[in-house]
Amino acid sequence: MFLGQYHHNLDSKNRLTIPSRFRELLADGAYVMQGFDRNLMVLTASAFAKIYQRSNLMSLTDPITRLLKRLIFSTASHVDVDNAGRILIPEFLRQVIDLQSEAVVVGVGDYFEIWSPDLWTEQINQLQDAEANAQRFAALDMSTG
Repeated sequence: MFLGQYHHNLDSKNRLTIPSRFRELLADGAYVMQGFDRNLMVLTASAFAKIYQRSNLMSLTDPITRLLKRLIFSTASHVDVDNAGRILIPEFLRQVIDLQSEAVVVGVGDYFEIWSPDLWTEQINQLQDAEANAQRFAALDMSTG
């Protein structure tokens, strides 16, 4: 499971060091793609394969399905973790989130996200609004029993 927040710098070749706790889960490679919130999503190969399979069950005549498939597959890139624990972030994906020299890597359970520090700060501000959280999450069943 991908958990926690980590701040890392991109090196001169635009490679991002992946937290050591995450690397074992990426042994079979990973896919990086544009996320839904001006971020990047990094999925394990098996998770990405499941998304691919589910998307193939959707109707191609549905314009929303076509948009979703374009978002996912036109921005996806297969990445491998090198011996130093880094992945190469493609230029077009760095531009999507205005990723410069520093990144925030955020665990989200079955995948992780990559954020530019400024955009992550905006997310943190949203997440720390307790009153808004109570309203926005009220309909979600997060019971533990």
